[in-house]
Amino acid sequence: MHMDRRSFVRHALAATVATALPWGRGWSAEGAGEVAAVRGDGAAIALSASDLQQLKASLRGALLLPSDPGYDTARRVRNLAIDRRPALVVQPSGPADVRTAVDFARARDLMVAVKCGGHSYGGTSTCDGGLQIDLSSLRGVRVDAGARKAFVAGGCLLGELDHEAMSLGLVTTAGTVSHTGVGGLTLGGGFGRLARRFGLAIDNVSAVDVVSADGRSRHASRDENEDLYWAVRGGGGNFGVVTNFEFALHPMQRQVVGGSLVFPIERARELLQAYVEISQAAGDDMYIDWILAAPRDRPGVVVFATCYSGDADKAEAAYAPLRKLGTPMRDTIATIDYVALQRSSDSTDPRVEGRKVRSGFVNEIPDDLVRAIVDGYTPDPARNTSLFFQHSGGAIGRVKSDAMAYPHRKACANLIVNVSWPLADDGQPHNTYLDTYWKTLAPFTDGYYTNETSDESVSVMEANYQGNLERLRRIKKTYDPGNLFRLNANVRPA
Repeated sequence: MHMDRRSFVRHALAATVATALPWGRGWSAEGAGEVAAVRGDGAAIALSASDLQQLKASLRGALLLPSDPGYDTARRVRNLAIDRRPALVVQPSGPADVRTAVDFARARDLMVAVKCGGHSYGGTSTCDGGLQIDLSSLRGVRVDAGARKAFVAGGCLLGELDHEAMSLGLVTTAGTVSHTGVGGLTLGGGFGRLARRFGLAIDNVSAVDVVSADGRSRHASRDENEDLYWAVRGGGGNFGVVTNFEFALHPMQRQVVGGSLVFPIERARELLQAYVEISQAAGDDMYIDWILAAPRDRPGVVVFATCYSGDADKAEAAYAPLRKLGTPMRDTIATIDYVALQRSSDSTDPRVEGRKVRSGFVNEIPDDLVRAIVDGYTPDPARNTSLFFQHSGGAIGRVKSDAMAYPHRKACANLIVNVSWPLADDGQPHNTYLDTYWKTLAPFTDGYYTNETSDESVSVMEANYQGNLERLRRIKKTYDPGNLFRLNANVRPA
């Protein structure tokens, strides 16, 4: 198998790090020796045993080394094809531990990865040889029903937010899979079943608490540290570790109408053309994804995945255009508890295989794109092959492109293509197929969703911020001049 020089060096260094960490749960400074680690620029560095002993003594949360129970769970992301081994993992119990971890990393210029839910496609929430800050212990949601606000700790998962808010008849946009991390989803934008009605997750963030690269905790809102508040809403993890989010909440009934209509794959062209018309005419309270899916073990299908969150007496009219498409193979559309609908996709997004994703925003879906999608789509019994449009528009598009760091307000949908395969198999043929297929679709796109990418170049990542890039670079220089937080859709300091 071909491996370029950079990959060879990275893997060799990771192996060195892994073998240089002999400590167990009872480790102490005496006789432990130095520990190999990696700086942010990839250079090797030695961490003294006394420094790590002092770090451990300064934390209320856990410090995990490779021989400790829990280390393997902490270091892994949901894409199990990614197998990286940090030199050490800090699991903060609160913001004080986050500040301690950041100070430790900055003083040694360590590679830093920050993990919330571990959904990162490219594995940027873990690393080889660096310090991973695993926020899984930093949990908790408090809802102020009178003020219609939720205060959400930085390590929470979306299901926790949905559960607490909806129990009081309140909601905010929070993804489509409940085990997604609030931090990763929100900082990149934050789509969800209610985004067309209430805006993206970032459109509902009223304040954040951030530990920046200098180890300080900063509150950012419209009235305080406004530049940081502007930047974190779409600028990802470039500016620090968010330890608390403050979300605006909206009243909504608990029961919505949602589910899927499933049709034979032979109708793909016709049904995609219908989706273009139906999705663009839908009201803000109607959310429709269009999915082309060919699992390894079943015939391919076309799926309309829906959520109608408006008045119950208007649901039939909202679904009427879809009902005109004919009798589906399967119909699960029904009145359903919103929180249950939010959990309904959890088992279909396990990320326990090799996986590659390409995505891009589309401002329209012309006939040429329909043709390219259907003609180039090639199922394979050795992989899962899926393509889908995530419904955008509505309230998302009524925010100015420079109102916050996230610029992609013109999109009518987010186009995503995904292939996955058993970990034991060779993924190269599937990667090659996806890259070739994507070249026929990419010309129709205008930027991409940073939460669903893996290996874009620096120039491509920076161009994706469009007209907001230069302001982001200036703010990056203010809060992270040394680019300590670089494992993300990275913005280089001005």
